[in-house]
Amino acid sequence: MNKITTILMLLYSISLPAQDNPTERAQPIVIEGKQLYKSEMASWYGTDVFLEMYKDKTNIGGYFSYTESNKSSCIFFSKATNPKVIGSVEFDNTYNVKTARTDLNEREFTKTEMDLYFIRQNALATINIDTIFKTYNNTNLNLIPLISNNQRKVYVLTGPQKSGVVIFGNDYLLTFDSDNKLISTKQLHKNIMPMQYGGKVEDGKVIEGTIHSHQPETGEFITATDICTLMLYEKAAKWKQHNVVSKEYLNVWNCLTDELVVVPMGTIEKTDKDSKPRRKRKSTDK
Repeated sequence: MNKITTILMLLYSISLPAQDNPTERAQPIVIEGKQLYKSEMASWYGTDVFLEMYKDKTNIGGYFSYTESNKSSCIFFSKATNPKVIGSVEFDNTYNVKTARTDLNEREFTKTEMDLYFIRQNALATINIDTIFKTYNNTNLNLIPLISNNQRKVYVLTGPQKSGVVIFGNDYLLTFDSDNKLISTKQLHKNIMPMQYGGKVEDGKVIEGTIHSHQPETGEFITATDICTLMLYEKAAKWKQHNVVSKEYLNVWNCLTDELVVVPMGTIEKTDKDSKPRRKRKSTDK
């Protein structure tokens, strides 16, 4: 995409009132995607810290993470019929393991933790019996329970077991009522889209931008799972931009600033069409 089109996209996004601005309408997705990212980061680093310090591995029943007051905690619970918290690792927004606060004292779940535990366990039970969930070689399904704005959800992402791979798709959303009972299950992307990073294209340049498309059933906007995945891997992949193309919109994710701009495809097509005569005149005026 040329610089003129990019500038016009930004001007278009800024000029619209909030109710007509797709970038503004997509912000709740951005917020939720960043919440998922914080949870996964706490899980990534929290498991390493906890497993290094906790000796009785046979007592570990599972774990989950959540964020409160800008602190992200990874909670581990026992295998007992009525499990208890057997350890927690708390991070600030740097996720620095050296400054993480670790607590190995056994205790009861807080109310929030108990609800997160139940929706996670109910989601896991659903995954084990519902054929909508697919698994692939060299991947694993990661469950992310989330309680926010009085909504209870469990997102399921597909994570790679090999380095140098980013996986979009094969993701799911389970929603629950206030009693932690399953309301609905949705497959977000119908396919799985692995992308390699760390390699070079034929001209020797590092790949700095990537793209994937959405079918109507996935939705017109980038998904929270897309954003979470991008934030988890964008720095290692050294990506600068990722585009999500749907029928109505071009979603542009800036991997350097973690910001989203959404522009109608009609605007992009009109901009490109209007710029062609100018480019042609410029080439003939030499």
